[in-house]
Amino acid sequence: MRSQLRAAGPSDSEKATIIADCQSFVDEVLKPRLLPSIRPTEFNYPIDILGKWHGNRYRFLQRYRSGFPDNFGEEFDSPFARLDWIGRDRFDIQWFRHTRTWHRLYRDVSLAEALKILETDGILHPL
Repeated sequence: MRSQLRAAGPSDSEKATIIADCQSFVDEVLKPRLLPSIRPTEFNYPIDILGKWHGNRYRFLQRYRSGFPDNFGEEFDSPFARLDWIGRDRFDIQWFRHTRTWHRLYRDVSLAEALKILETDGILHPL
């Protein structure tokens, strides 16, 4: 079975490369396209797009700030996509559905392929 063949996780150098590539992708592609400016509202509104490791997964998150009077200025992160590390330069791409569950949409792609898919497949973009 495939899961039995998985290694413990990426090496420190591979992890550093993944972080750098994903951060460049966020800064050069996602933010300019999906969050070119911050527009405060009286509701929750997006203020940033970022990425973070969570186990052997790299999650893409949108940070929100509250405009509601009872919690004005509070911030929270909402994931929208993630890369599940399955092996050296191999990832599954997961989408975070509004039901708070993850769904695998793509299997066994390279990091370059994954970032291209994240750029072009709108279902993987934050709301």
